Amino acid sequence: MKLRPWQKWLIYTILIIISIGTLLPFFWMVFTSFKPESEVKLLNPIPQNWNPQNYAAVSVEAPFFGRYYLNSVFVAAWVTFLTVFTSAMAGFAFARLRWPGRDALFTLYLATMMIPGVVTMIPNFQIMVNLRLLDSYAGLIVPAAFSAFGTFMIRQFMLTIPRALDEASVIDGASAWKVFIDVIMPLARPGLITLAIFTFLGNYGSFFWPLVMVKSEAMRTLPIGLMAFDSEYNKATHLMMAAAVMSLLPPMLLFLVGQKYLVKGIQLGAVKG
Repeated sequence: MKLRPWQKWLIYTILIIISIGTLLPFFWMVFTSFKPESEVKLLNPIPQNWNPQNYAAVSVEAPFFGRYYLNSVFVAAWVTFLTVFTSAMAGFAFARLRWPGRDALFTLYLATMMIPGVVTMIPNFQIMVNLRLLDSYAGLIVPAAFSAFGTFMIRQFMLTIPRALDEASVIDGASAWKVFIDVIMPLARPGLITLAIFTFLGNYGSFFWPLVMVKSEAMRTLPIGLMAFDSEYNKATHLMMAAAVMSLLPPMLLFLVGQKYLVKGIQLGAVKG
């Protein structure tokens, strides 16, 4: 149906209003990060006196902030790598291999997505205690390295790849592992990158699991560090906003670099070939 000019303008106006409403808190945070403490409570969002020293002051007031940054990036990167690797292997087994009970097991696997994370938090915590992994990188990484959503997403994407490629590779003498590495993985790259972006963003901002696992200041991730920073330094809003802006840089850069693959992966993975 062809839209009339006034209908197009109405749609554009609504979209612009929604966009402004979405971006307003972000710009308010950025502007506040450049305000001196005396202007934080003013309604004027744009600073009258720009104070970029707030960013340097964060490192002075919170000397462990760089360590928080490193911990978050390190944990999120390892969780992303392990999740993509395990999801790719499981997705390949469910999408390309034939074995007894495959579909029933996949249905059971999907059922675990219906269980809220808070339900499994206590059992996971007890397992980490028994393995003596509290307050460690392994305790932060291992429980998050396996994803039913990731397996489902990669399986759906691999179903779009023609099965004739598998058959041609087997005829040429390729093993299942060879088909997985040399044929399926290169073709599934957009789906893998999409999962990697989702996983990194989700774990980079993870709060509850690090909150129960981390005890020492040196092991804090950014969400835990920002919470402690806000409470320990007398609600210094201008410094808090500067720290929050700095914490957003890695996910923003990742999204900008991978947005092409993100859109392509979602589009192709939504259709079963």
